Amino acid sequence: MRKIGIPEIEDIATGAALLGAGGGGDPYVGKLVAIGAVRDCGPVTLLDPEEVPDDALVVPIAMMGAPTVLAEKAIGGGGYQRLYEMVSRFFGQKIYAFMPIEAGGVNSMLPIAAAARLGLPLVDVDGMGRAFPELQMVTFTIGGINATPMALTDEKGNSVIFETITNKWTEELARSVTMSCGGSVSVSLYPMSGAQMKQYGVHGIVTRSQQLGAAIRTVKAAGDPERHFLEFTGGYKLFKGKIADVLRETRAGFNFGRVLLEGIGECKGRSAAVEFQNENLTAEVDGVIVATVPDLICLVDTETFAPVTTDALKYGKRVLVIGLKCFEMWRCEAGIALVGPRYFGVDTDYIPLEERCKEVCLYV
Repeated sequence: MRKIGIPEIEDIATGAALLGAGGGGDPYVGKLVAIGAVRDCGPVTLLDPEEVPDDALVVPIAMMGAPTVLAEKAIGGGGYQRLYEMVSRFFGQKIYAFMPIEAGGVNSMLPIAAAARLGLPLVDVDGMGRAFPELQMVTFTIGGINATPMALTDEKGNSVIFETITNKWTEELARSVTMSCGGSVSVSLYPMSGAQMKQYGVHGIVTRSQQLGAAIRTVKAAGDPERHFLEFTGGYKLFKGKIADVLRETRAGFNFGRVLLEGIGECKGRSAAVEFQNENLTAEVDGVIVATVPDLICLVDTETFAPVTTDALKYGKRVLVIGLKCFEMWRCEAGIALVGPRYFGVDTDYIPLEERCKEVCLYV
C-alpha cells in the first residue's frame, strides 16, 4: 500500500503511454484529468493485488472510443459517480476498489481520477499489460470472466448497462452506442472478485508504468541515452527514422492507419512501416515483418525518448521504433487467437519478438 500524488502521476502517465504501444490516448490529456482530481480530493491509495480481499468487488474504469476524439471532447468527472452507482446497485454490493483495464495515456489515468473523486483505492493490476483496441482483448477473457454487466455513460448523462452472451458481443454493441454518443464514452466492465483479479490480472502495471516514466524523465543524464533506454525497458531496437508519411482515418470508433519511415543514422537508406488500429499492430523493415501483436511496438522521440502515440504522429518527426515483449499469458494459444496478427487481418503467424529479431539480424 502506498500513495499516488501528482509527482507519481507525471511518471505513470509517461510510462503507461509507452506500454500503450501507440494507443491508449494522449498522456497529456489523461494526466490533466488525474492531476485535477488529486489536487481537489487528495492522493490515491494504491493497493498491491494481494492486499485485496478475495470476495471484494473490483471494477475497471476506462474510456472507450477513438483517442483522437478526446482532443475535441472533454472528459467530465460526473461519469465516475454514475458508473459507481450503476454497478453497485446492480450487484447490491459496494465497489471495493477501482483498477485500470489497460496501460495507456488516458486509460491509466481515468481510474486514478475516479479513485480520487470517490475516495476509493486503486489496485496495482490491469488486464493487458499494454493497450489493445477491442474490449474483449483482456487476460480476463482468457480466464472466462464476463465483460458484463458493463456500465456505460456519456458526458450528457446518457447511461446503459449491457448484459451480453459473449465478450465479443459486448464489444460490438458497446461500440455502436459509443458511436451514437459522439465517439467516446466512460465505461466500467469486467466486474470481478478479488480472487479473480489476482488469478488473471497483470500484476504491478501501475508500478511498472511509474518506473518506466521515471527512467524516461532522467534518461538524458545517462552517458549513452539510447543504450540506457533499451536496457531499462528491455526493448529491442527495430528501426530509427524520420516520419515520411502518415495515413490515418477514424472509422467505427477506431483510429486506423499506417506510418512510413525513412531511415536515419545507422538505418539510413532503409525504410520501415508501422500499421495501427489505435495501437501499433505490425512493424516492417524493408518489407520484412519484424514485430507483431501481441508484442508491443512503440515509437519514441529520438532525443527525449518520450512515447509518440498514433494520434501524435507527424511528418518529419524523428523516432526510434522499439519492440517490447508482451505479458506471457498472451503467448498461449488462447491469447494468440484473441490478439494475434491474424485476428487483425495480418497474413502471418505470431512469432515472438526475440525470435523475429534474430532472424532478420536487427539491432538487439
